[in-house]
Amino acid sequence: MCGIAGIAGHPLPGEAATAVGRMNEAQHHRGPDAGGLWSDADVALGHRRLKIIDLSSAADQPFHSADGRHVLVFNGEIYNYRELRTELERLPGVAPFRTGSDTEVLAAALTAWGIRALDRLAGMFAFAWWDRTERRLLLARDRLGIKPLYVHEAGGRLAFASELRALLASGLVPRALDPDGLVDHLRYQTVHAPRTLVAGVRMLMPGHWMSWHDGRIEQGRYWDLVANARREAAELSIDSVRREVHERLSRAVERRLVADVPFGAFLSGGIDSSAVVGLMAQAGSAPVSTFSVVFDEEEFSEERYARIVAKKFGTRHTAIRLRPDDMLRLLPHALAAMDHPSGDGPNTYVVSKVTREAGITMALSGLGGDEVFAGYPVFTRTDRLWRWRALGLVPPGVRGLAGDLAARLRPSAATAKLPGLLRAPGLGPEHSYPFSRIAFLDPELRRLVNTTALPRNAVADLLHMRYGAGAGTLPLLSQVSVAELDTYLPNVLLRDTDQMSMAHALEVRVPFLDHELVEFVLGVSDAHKYPHSPKKLLVDALGDLLPERIVNRPKMGFTLPWEHWMRNELRSFCEARLRTMGARPVFRSDGVEALWTRFLAGDRRVNWARVWGLVVLADWLDMNRIEA
Repeated sequence: MCGIAGIAGHPLPGEAATAVGRMNEAQHHRGPDAGGLWSDADVALGHRRLKIIDLSSAADQPFHSADGRHVLVFNGEIYNYRELRTELERLPGVAPFRTGSDTEVLAAALTAWGIRALDRLAGMFAFAWWDRTERRLLLARDRLGIKPLYVHEAGGRLAFASELRALLASGLVPRALDPDGLVDHLRYQTVHAPRTLVAGVRMLMPGHWMSWHDGRIEQGRYWDLVANARREAAELSIDSVRREVHERLSRAVERRLVADVPFGAFLSGGIDSSAVVGLMAQAGSAPVSTFSVVFDEEEFSEERYARIVAKKFGTRHTAIRLRPDDMLRLLPHALAAMDHPSGDGPNTYVVSKVTREAGITMALSGLGGDEVFAGYPVFTRTDRLWRWRALGLVPPGVRGLAGDLAARLRPSAATAKLPGLLRAPGLGPEHSYPFSRIAFLDPELRRLVNTTALPRNAVADLLHMRYGAGAGTLPLLSQVSVAELDTYLPNVLLRDTDQMSMAHALEVRVPFLDHELVEFVLGVSDAHKYPHSPKKLLVDALGDLLPERIVNRPKMGFTLPWEHWMRNELRSFCEARLRTMGARPVFRSDGVEALWTRFLAGDRRVNWARVWGLVVLADWLDMNRIEA
């Protein structure tokens, strides 16, 4: 796990190298173990290394091919690198390997197969590969967007980095706000790729590549979530489906156990993390090191469930006690570490901090289990709405009036969405999902932002494209999974996990997002996946691996007292940032002030999370000197 940066096409190579040096330094936290910089006439490449596989300096980057033709900078892990190395060693003309690293295997695979090597990779990655003969730069990002890659194009020049702030540190990117990115962030408390909050900076999309040659840029897709769904899985018996899920998840976990540093797993005591820990214990000979964050409040703490799992699998378990005041004390540091503003980011920051301090460099996580195996409430809501689809025969205006009435009778942030939802053309996922995670509806946005016309809803547009490409032919719950895997997972959860874990030089691996597992589960019928309870398929596929108390435990979650803090300890902090936000020309000061006043007055339609998202956004804009 590392940080990469580079510039292709800068007219002054010396200045390009200097700018990449600044980007490298801005990403030092991502790779404190080693750093490198290499430049040529048309390109400068930088790298910060967090050593995980092959700790020798021979595996440092930028990495040069044996013949000196190619140069690689790479962030991530290639989990099937040993199998690829065996295959490559049989090919004529492949130079003997000099290291035990996956970096060298990736370089050899690209040399042997070119862009077609992407189809063979299993892992999480973002890389840049320079061909000194053809003077061509190739960028690529993993299938599900686990690792980030930001790019900026101007005047035939291409700059890239693992973090948005690194691009800003180059001095080549204007610190100007993207107004459409801002509205997207206000709607969903995140910006959906490829757009960012900074004008002219975008993300390379998951499963895509980009090339630069002589000032010209090309881009393409090498993997697609919908097109690669294993639709034949719908025809399999339940026993065959369970067997396939078990085998694919077991293989995904086993592949992610390769490391030359101390590693372990996050263990909350929920189904997903417990499944990962159980499969780790089955795959390895040494006891697994597990880590859980626990709280003093027993009614909210999952400590007892984590200990049940730890005892069953004989793990070396560490319970890290976290008190609300710890979060409050660390909050300024968490906000300073954000590459993207995120209301949930501080939680991930603290968990990553205490885990790294417990002595591990790499951890496996259960992230992705809810999205793949239908674990969120949005899956049950969508299923329920689909059963009511006959309401589509009722004129949209009548349905909307019913929604207006419900919103007035029971005012809340949730019921405020009903009028728009019921006026939608249909009740299937294509039309209902965009309302599921929305924070501010368009009428509210117009009170917050100075604009004559709001941009289109990014989530709605993405789903429209997906359905045009055949997403509607997947099982209903898989359609929701596609929506989650395209939007919330990469643009919130994975982004938070990357930026906050790497702030502490901690690598997090996510076996539930193994692309072979995801492809298969997307094709499984709803009857097998979710007959009556969330994640039923996952539980049944694991057999007796999980203790019954874990499978049948009540849903829990510790809620930090954010609302109390915002009214008390953090009140002046919030007010100061909202004041600076209101002073920006792009915002309406009266709208921002009115929202804060409604929150303080206890208006149930203004929950703390919506306001806190604005506070974090304002802090990020100020800290990064973004002009708007």
